[in-house]
Amino acid sequence: MKLVSWNVNGVRAIMKKDFSKSLENIGADVICLQETKANTEQVKIALQLIDGYNVFANASKARKGYSGTAILSRKKPISVAYDMGVEAHDQEGRVIAAEFDDFFLVTVYVPNSGNELVRLDYRAQWDLDFMEYLQNLEKVKPVVVCGDFNVAHQPIDIARPKPNYNKSAGYTQKEIDGFSRFLDHGFIDTFRYKYPEEVKYSWWSYRAGAREKNIGWRIDYFLVSQALKTNVKEAFILNDFMGSDHCPLGIIL
Repeated sequence: MKLVSWNVNGVRAIMKKDFSKSLENIGADVICLQETKANTEQVKIALQLIDGYNVFANASKARKGYSGTAILSRKKPISVAYDMGVEAHDQEGRVIAAEFDDFFLVTVYVPNSGNELVRLDYRAQWDLDFMEYLQNLEKVKPVVVCGDFNVAHQPIDIARPKPNYNKSAGYTQKEIDGFSRFLDHGFIDTFRYKYPEEVKYSWWSYRAGAREKNIGWRIDYFLVSQALKTNVKEAFILNDFMGSDHCPLGIIL
């Protein structure tokens, strides 16, 4: 199975930027989207020209046109569940879990800690609760979790680590520790597993030509349960695909 994740920064916006052709070229069995910025019906309408996929969407209840996730799957999942079951976290459409024969696939759009780190404490609690959510799924089946985790885990994952450390959302020690906890509990960062020393990013600021200069961050990930480690045949980040401030990434199981 070829699984792909992409923060599209607005599904209706990216559909105007050859998104259909991009997905055709990628050729994934399942595509997980984050930051759809649309309600469920709007997502399905935006994606109606993309053939061959079952579409499942989760939208923000608290703010319209904000956050949101979706899963497009050629094979119909056994079941699909939305949100974590934690009231404080379930207002922004950030989680979808699709059950397949051998694993759960979870797409996630982890909250950003915000300007001046105003949401950092909330974000830290999210990481704890999301870890517990994934562990509960693992009691049933192994888990593949992908999406925008909004954190660069190590200095290799960010072009300018020193000026951003503990100053910028996505590269504070509290967020780094939250991500490390997933790995400490047995999840595998698939790209690092396959490419321990490769410098590659998945997000670039729209400011100052950051993408052209490759001043980026790796904040999008595919993690798998330890039980699936040997099933990971390839992991990739597709820097050449445009349309969003993020690029797609994926794995082959």
